[in-house]
Amino acid sequence: MLRRLESRMSAAVQNNQGLLFRLHSNHVEFVIIGGLCAVLHGISLVTEDLDICCRFSAENLRKLESAVSDLHPVHRLTANRLPLELTDHLCATLRNLYLRTDLGILDCLGEVKAVGGYDEVLAASVPVQFGFGIVRMLNIDRLIDAKEAVGRDRDIAAVRMLRAIKAENEKNN
Repeated sequence: MLRRLESRMSAAVQNNQGLLFRLHSNHVEFVIIGGLCAVLHGISLVTEDLDICCRFSAENLRKLESAVSDLHPVHRLTANRLPLELTDHLCATLRNLYLRTDLGILDCLGEVKAVGGYDEVLAASVPVQFGFGIVRMLNIDRLIDAKEAVGRDRDIAAVRMLRAIKAENEKNN
């Protein structure tokens, strides 16, 4: 089932389209997770960042680096905000990447709690149509699992909304 965005064009989606377009056009292997994924499933949520799960191979990380290279990407969780400069050693050892770019925050995870690594996340994803093409997002069941596993207050609140949306969708189908 291909999800369309016409009814879900929120500020969160609009704010992240530039990063999504760049990832898509640079052929980065990724799946949308986190808050934006919840918004795409239909909940009202303010989210300022883009959370993705991606393949942490050297080839894919180099594609990601190319996608954001002119956006002044820096490691946002380091004290001195080091610029993103991938080396062979970093490509071999990184498991997560937390970036600030000129287009916003991009958090890249190699694994999603309660779902698994990139291959498992990809298997549990559904396509979503943007104006520039189709990308993948985590399906609602696995998003609920992931948010429950993280367990922060805002994630538990999102789970309640996601369950209500799921129940409504099942009732209407």
